[in-house]
Amino acid sequence: MATAPASSRPVPAYLLAGIRLFNGAAGLLAPELLIRRFDPDRDPPSPAAVYAFRLFGIRTILLGLDLLTHSGERLRDDLRDGILIHASDTATAAMLGLHARVPPHTAVLTTLISAANTALAVSATASLANSQKGKRT
Repeated sequence: MATAPASSRPVPAYLLAGIRLFNGAAGLLAPELLIRRFDPDRDPPSPAAVYAFRLFGIRTILLGLDLLTHSGERLRDDLRDGILIHASDTATAAMLGLHARVPPHTAVLTTLISAANTALAVSATASLANSQKGKRT
């Protein structure tokens, strides 16, 4: 795993990595806290929901670490993949809210968080592309 120099990693990539690490750790280590936001009336939480949050928690931690350790084309690919990942998360969160599958506050919050992650992935991708263009000129 080659680490990109700090100067070649855009600030939005660091922000997105931090969000991924925080949310991933929460999903992996404290899934019940997150599940209560989605399904406040169910106690105890569904074992399937606990499994899903832990599964996506570790995935999200690894994706965050990728942004901190990869460089070059691999980092560009990670950021481009992040656009699709977070846009999909945004659409899912919005649809859950529109179909009243989660409490309205939860739907708005998760949609906004996912949309911010999408924007960070787009911004980091664009910043990285612009910095690469500047090096070639």
